Amino acid sequence: GLPAALPALPLELTVLYNSLLFTVGASDSAIKREAAGIRQGLLRVLEACGACGQDLGTEELWQKVLQEVTVEELQAPLHRLGALQAAWWLAAGRLGSVAGLFQLLSTAEEPGRSHCSEGQNKLLSLIKAWWVPPEGDSLPLLQSTKELKEILCTAAAFLQGLQELEAGNFPTAFSLLQEASEGFCSRKILAQIYTCLGCCAQRMGKPQTALQHLKRALQVDFQCLPALSHAAAVYHELGETDVELQALTLLYEALGKSPPAAASSSSCLLMRTELLVHTPVLTSLLRHHHPSEVKYLLAQRCLQDGRVDDAVEHYLDFLSLLQEGLQQQVPLDGSSALPRIPEVFLEAASALEQAGRHQDAITVCEEVISRTTDLIPRVLRVEERLEQPERSLPGAELAGGLLSQQKESLCCLAWRAAGYLHQGWAWAKLGESKEAVTQFSRCLSDLLRLQLHGSGVKPTENLQAQVEVLQKIRLLSLIGRGTQFLELGKHKEALLDFQHSLQISPGDPAAASYLVQALWKLNRKQEAAAQWQKLSQSSPGEDGQQQGQGRPLPLYLVSCLEQAMFPHSESLAKSIQDYLGTAAQDTSS
Repeated sequence: GLPAALPALPLELTVLYNSLLFTVGASDSAIKREAAGIRQGLLRVLEACGACGQDLGTEELWQKVLQEVTVEELQAPLHRLGALQAAWWLAAGRLGSVAGLFQLLSTAEEPGRSHCSEGQNKLLSLIKAWWVPPEGDSLPLLQSTKELKEILCTAAAFLQGLQELEAGNFPTAFSLLQEASEGFCSRKILAQIYTCLGCCAQRMGKPQTALQHLKRALQVDFQCLPALSHAAAVYHELGETDVELQALTLLYEALGKSPPAAASSSSCLLMRTELLVHTPVLTSLLRHHHPSEVKYLLAQRCLQDGRVDDAVEHYLDFLSLLQEGLQQQVPLDGSSALPRIPEVFLEAASALEQAGRHQDAITVCEEVISRTTDLIPRVLRVEERLEQPERSLPGAELAGGLLSQQKESLCCLAWRAAGYLHQGWAWAKLGESKEAVTQFSRCLSDLLRLQLHGSGVKPTENLQAQVEVLQKIRLLSLIGRGTQFLELGKHKEALLDFQHSLQISPGDPAAASYLVQALWKLNRKQEAAAQWQKLSQSSPGEDGQQQGQGRPLPLYLVSCLEQAMFPHSESLAKSIQDYLGTAAQDTSS
């Protein structure tokens, strides 16, 4: 409450500097609040000089103080206070304000001098060119201004690198992050910077450089588990499955251990780099996976790579984690690597099926079927013109809700139908053709609920992916039921299913091959031979294109697609060739 006096102001500003540092050191969240003490200190300086600035914003207040206050004894305390202000603004992401402040501080030192050469980063050049005031003898500082300057340089480079990374300017981001890695920071922050460098290099298409920086991150701080997660992703990109699985296994084991007690800072610094850098892009890059997510990734990668026994083990471990409250472990913001739970069950069933555990696969599918039965309407209509309207338009919320409800119903229908499809193939593998036919028929009956409405009978892009999956399930189920009809000697029924399959997917090589077999068994040899010749004349590239057209199949359907492929039959091919040869001889004679 005492009036401001020039002789006491240097000591007063130094006390303010120390008290602000102490506040930050006592609570990490203090940096997120406005530093009201700095504003009060600047107003005291103006008051002592016979001026006022109550109506000015903080940036204008700094400009007025640095341009009008020329008292030599106040320059060092003001510069120290300016560095603290810069720290607060960096933490708030106000990089422009920081650059403006250091421009003022530099102008106050050497008017007219330019501190940024062409090609250099302006903010970093201004901070580096800033004159560090000498420490006085009157009152010791809790943290030296030189250390504070180095922290500001590191934080500014790190923050700008993250901004450029988010904007997609990867070379610039890489350069700034490299500069940050050479700065003054704790081992924890250095590991984070190396992790960001690795992610940047990966996006630049330099996987080996990415791995080098991710390994450095782990060497600096093995508790930087996001670096291990990103390394696994790079190995996946390179197709190095063995190393990828090793990385994921290490990650899972590390996440399962109790985290070590929070280590104290590498030094007794009150203002630290980690307090100034907390942006959404950094949070995203450093997101810690939950053990359940990593366990699922292990299961998924093993299944994709054909390591069926390992996949089964990981899927069963994952399903057991469901009993421990998986929803409480996994974030609901869409950042999780987990698909919907019914899809995981179906993938587990696929793995069990491939491992020869057909009865277990049937049981897992029954769980999916029973859980989705009450979620599917008797008739599911997909309107051609149901689009997602602009939020500002009347009825947008209602229409958006209908679209979301339709999409969810389509997903449930696909999961239930896929459950029957897997059960059909499992019973077929067990040699129970009648039961297999029953399950395939249930699958096809379920799919009759889907009705497409509209002149073009083509759903919107929002629903197209789900409709394509349902069509693929219908195709695979028809082929599956047709094969079992062949096993049961019901060749006419088999022929109808294969013909229907080709209506759904014209030119499908599996359906076309089975159609030839059914015609041959029905003694319709001329038709069979004609179809076989047509099939033989189609190039392998066309077949591959037909098989892989559209969007990628869900992982839980891949094994069904493989089972539906026509097994190469030497005897059938030879019989048809002999028939064609005989027919040619008869014609020539």
